[in-house]
Amino acid sequence: MPDNTTPADHSTHDADEDIRNRDIKIYVNGELVHRDDAKVSVYDSGFLLGDGMWEGMRLYNGKWAFFDEHMDRFFDSCKAVSLDVGMDRAGILDALTRTATANGMTHDVHCRLMLTRGIKAKPFQHPRLSRSGPTLVIIMEHSRPVESLLSQGIRLASVPQVRGLPHSQDAKFNSHSKLNCVIACLQAEQAGADEALMLDPLGFVNTTNACNFFIVRKGAVWTSTGDYCMNGVTRQKVIDLCHANAIPCFEKNFSLYEAYSADEAFLTGTFGAQTLVASIDGKVIGDGNRPVTALLRALYKELVVRTTG
Repeated sequence: MPDNTTPADHSTHDADEDIRNRDIKIYVNGELVHRDDAKVSVYDSGFLLGDGMWEGMRLYNGKWAFFDEHMDRFFDSCKAVSLDVGMDRAGILDALTRTATANGMTHDVHCRLMLTRGIKAKPFQHPRLSRSGPTLVIIMEHSRPVESLLSQGIRLASVPQVRGLPHSQDAKFNSHSKLNCVIACLQAEQAGADEALMLDPLGFVNTTNACNFFIVRKGAVWTSTGDYCMNGVTRQKVIDLCHANAIPCFEKNFSLYEAYSADEAFLTGTFGAQTLVASIDGKVIGDGNRPVTALLRALYKELVVRTTG
């Protein structure tokens, strides 16, 4: 039977309220300060230009899930834009550990690790104006997805804003410059949806404004080629789990035609893991049964426990 429950208004990053987050300590260039006192300069290149890279990670049982994969992406991205991290992976891990310890955090924690090119001598674009070294900020919060994300899912709307070509701004960069995605999200909200389903420059289904996108058709899992989307760590884990468990999985071009008529659809991301998609452009996805998504959720949860337990 179709699931006629009307999804709640929410985004893929809506979390349960946790009053402990009102007094968290935030890491700012080696110092741990109360969130109300955590500040960066108005001359910081991240504030002025969005010149920086970031990573989202989750802490389970005192361990960072898929830490090496996140660091691969983070350091590769920084190298590609000549952004000096200022420390090695062990230094990053130490900063993360200090921040978690200061906040008494061990489980169901979400972290946003942010690095910018630092404070500029003048408020202009050229990278050489950033002369004081990078700015590193770590925000950690007690964070669990709201129940409606697990049970009801997200309403998507396809939007005019597309994922760009690699030689304009490569979507593989997890950069501070997110205006492209913000515009897409605004377009989706104005269409009455929760978030945006973005196409690639050729018109094929690509990703949402915040997460990677998958559909299920006749038991097979489809996702985009990955040419125009964030190379998500959770995305790759789902692909790997499919291959390891004899679930057909294809990275391929497909259009809204296949997405509208999919049996299931879900999003992947570090925060929500696998988030259901309830509808696309007002069209309900499937009949309410989501066996493949349920299986992948269970396999992913087992993987997290196995690697962090």
